[in-house]
Amino acid sequence: MNNLYKITTALAVILAFSACNNSPNTSEVAEETVVADSIAARYLSQPLITDHYTADPSAHVFDGKLYIYPSHDIESEVPQDDLGSHFNMMDYHVYAMDSPTSSVVDEGKVLGVEDIPWAKRQLWAPDAAEKDGKYYLYFPAKDAQDIFKIGVAVADSPTGPFTAQPEPIKGSYSIDPAVFEDADGSNYMYFGGIWGGQLQKYRNNNFEDKGPAPTDGLPADDQPALGPIIAKMSDDMLEFAETPKEIKILDQEGNPLVNGDNNRRFFEAAWVHQYNGTYYLSYSTGDTHYIAYATAENPYGPFTYQGVVLNPVEGWTNHHSIVEVNGEWYLFYHDTQLSGETHLRNIKMTKLTHLPDGSIQTIDPNN
Repeated sequence: MNNLYKITTALAVILAFSACNNSPNTSEVAEETVVADSIAARYLSQPLITDHYTADPSAHVFDGKLYIYPSHDIESEVPQDDLGSHFNMMDYHVYAMDSPTSSVVDEGKVLGVEDIPWAKRQLWAPDAAEKDGKYYLYFPAKDAQDIFKIGVAVADSPTGPFTAQPEPIKGSYSIDPAVFEDADGSNYMYFGGIWGGQLQKYRNNNFEDKGPAPTDGLPADDQPALGPIIAKMSDDMLEFAETPKEIKILDQEGNPLVNGDNNRRFFEAAWVHQYNGTYYLSYSTGDTHYIAYATAENPYGPFTYQGVVLNPVEGWTNHHSIVEVNGEWYLFYHDTQLSGETHLRNIKMTKLTHLPDGSIQTIDPNN
């Protein structure tokens, strides 16, 4: 069955619920409604967007309004593999919300692969930032050699359209850029992802192709795991102001998390937020499907592992963002409720709670 048809059918059932008392087929509509309600009840939150497949939501508040910058999943004929080749996204849309409880407005397509001179394919998870009235969309894409680099596009509005720079950011590599603005106005990019994200192919920022398998180039299981990469941004937000550095994630005893510690080690999707003066690095553990988090006293770390933000969602991937809106904190994430397909996801949101001791209350996405 075509997956967009699945979405349309599900929506039709939900809409029919409001009209069931006026329908000549009330019993049939009621039965369909019970089925739809039982499916929806399995999930903590419902999809924010239902007419497109969306994933990897990067949420920000600009000028008092909430904007979401997700990736745009599409149907793909590329066979599934552990490199994520079937995640063959081609463009980005921006979504706006007046408040966390308001409707979501699709502001339209703001950038496509055809608009990026150096990019060949696979526009994966993006992020956005603002400085001095300019808005910046950061994105990974594969170049002509099928190597992931990170690009930037600029706009005068958070809804674009965005104009891509002619070349990727010098010294950038891998995937999942996330830009954090510190209290002093400094901006830092966190990036990287193993397996299909190619981070395991780099050492000290130099490309070393260790082989074609997703795990080729990873450390031994008893060796320190690869960490995300950090680089301070230049004043114009278009380049790195320093040589990128690897972040260390430690256990409670101060030892580096090892590569074989799949429930805790970094895989992809780094995100940083600050709460009560503490820096929180959250990230996906990938093949074990947790959103974990670690804390530090400065943006470079080292970060100490603390626990789990989000338990595994339906679907293979797990990618998120955390944002404060009017004094309340929200987690944005995705699953595959609408399609049941790994590469056709839908974004969601739910409240996030920092407990009095500074820990984050673990969220279970399924009821």
